[in-house]
Amino acid sequence: MNLDNLVVEKIKTAYPEALEEIVDFRDERTLYIKQAHIKNVCQLLRDDPDLQFNFLTDICADDLLPETPRFAVNYHLVSMPNKYRLRLRVRVEDPEKGPETMAELWPIATWLEIEVWDLMGIRFKGNNSLRRLFLPEDWQGHPLRKDYPLGYEEVQFSFNWQEIDAKKPYAKD
Repeated sequence: MNLDNLVVEKIKTAYPEALEEIVDFRDERTLYIKQAHIKNVCQLLRDDPDLQFNFLTDICADDLLPETPRFAVNYHLVSMPNKYRLRLRVRVEDPEKGPETMAELWPIATWLEIEVWDLMGIRFKGNNSLRRLFLPEDWQGHPLRKDYPLGYEEVQFSFNWQEIDAKKPYAKD
């Protein structure tokens, strides 16, 4: 049995109602896990001697607006002994009630969850370190959300430089 099937079988055996969907795309497997079971599934994947997903490479989130649920949190795991990568994806309806922290399983998760909260606004239950990491403390909102207002400076080219230059707020003498 290859590792793809072994992972699925072990999850189905231990937590039959945890697995929502399996997506294979371009040689990458994504398992959709119900939010209530994500921590148990991660612990199984890490501690099982046949699987050994001992490395959490990243946690990131997607804003799926206008879909419902709106958010999805992605966990990118690596089994270094088996040379195998896996993505777990959790759908999140309310960003204030996000998934449990994975810091007890992989300490790096604390920082990765802080990043997701800072940029996307998804809270992780049990992570009491959520604070601004990249943005100033007084920043309003979460800039990777699709409904975040755009604020940008128009790009200046040789054909429109005079028009853009006229709009710039230069200091007065």
